[in-house]
Parts: sequence; C-alpha cells; structure tokens
Amino acid sequence: MRLIALNKPFGTICQFSPHETRASLADWVKTPGVYPAGRLDSDSEGLLLLTDDGALQARIAEPRHKLVKRYWAQVEGAPSADDLAKLARGVDLGDYVTRPCRAECVEPPGSLWPRTPPIRFRAAIPTTWIELSITEGKNRQVRRMTAAVGFPTLRLVRVGVGALDIFALGLAPGEHIDVSSQAPWNGIA
Repeated sequence: MRLIALNKPFGTICQFSPHETRASLADWVKTPGVYPAGRLDSDSEGLLLLTDDGALQARIAEPRHKLVKRYWAQVEGAPSADDLAKLARGVDLGDYVTRPCRAECVEPPGSLWPRTPPIRFRAAIPTTWIELSITEGKNRQVRRMTAAVGFPTLRLVRVGVGALDIFALGLAPGEHIDVSSQAPWNGIA
C-alpha cells in the first residue's frame, strides 16, 4: 500500500493524463499505479493524497466516512461572527445543504507560499482568511459555501486531511512525500 502526500500547485488538474493547457499530476508525481483520493479543482491548491489502495482511496474521498478536510479560504470582505455561524451550521446551496462544519477567521498564514499568479488585489475591499473544516468535499463546496454567505473565495488551499497537515510535512508546491510508513497518516485509515 502506497500513500503519497502532494502539495498540488495552483493550475494543476487532478488527473494523470496530459492536458493541452494545464499541468497534470504526472508533471509532479512519477510513482506508477497511484490515483488521487479525492480531488482539488485546478484553481485550488494544497494537500492532495494519492494511493494505490482502493479501500483507502474510498476512506479518504467518500463523505460517508466523515474524514475531516481543513481548508484556508481567502475571501473577499470581512465575515462577522454571524456569517461564520451560518457557515458552521450548514449552508443551503440550492441542490443540497452542507453538513455542519467548523469555521473561524485565522490570521494570514506566514508559512503560506505565494500564489502564482497572485490573486487580484482591490484596495477598497479587504480580504480575510477563514479556516473551514468539513467532512464532505463535494464539487467546489467551500467556494460555493463562502459565496452563499456573501464572501467569494479568492484563494483556496487544502491544508489538512485527517491527521496529515501540509505544513507539518514541509511540502512546497509541487513537492510530494511518501507517507505510507509515517505517523500521523494512520488517523486516516
């Protein structure tokens, strides 16, 4: 069984097959026989796990297992405590209501790498970082949640899956490490 942690760079698509205009996982990971356990949109970045074990892949990716995934979202505007409470209770996105989650404002992370290209800067509109801990991970869920409460996401970084943390692993964008034999990944299985 292999488990690889990758810091997926912005703009990379979550597939190994080549793409005409974007980098793919094959540009960063050369290990044969591994597949992404879950997805990150090309405009999202951060921790992506890859494995060759189908049961582990399901355990990581499927919402029924309620594995916590932590995200830092840089949003446009300054959410209040009430706005964060709306996120935490669950948000009606029209096609489904999200599960309750943890949502809190965090200080701009000093250990976060710069994004290339940088997000748009608007002098008249502040930005705020929110940490969201969710157990679902549906398509564009965090972006849809923040937009639904009035704070569009400008940058989205997955910083943790289960007990694994991108900063504890020390991974720069595009770097990966085999964590098959390391703690604390066993909090995932």
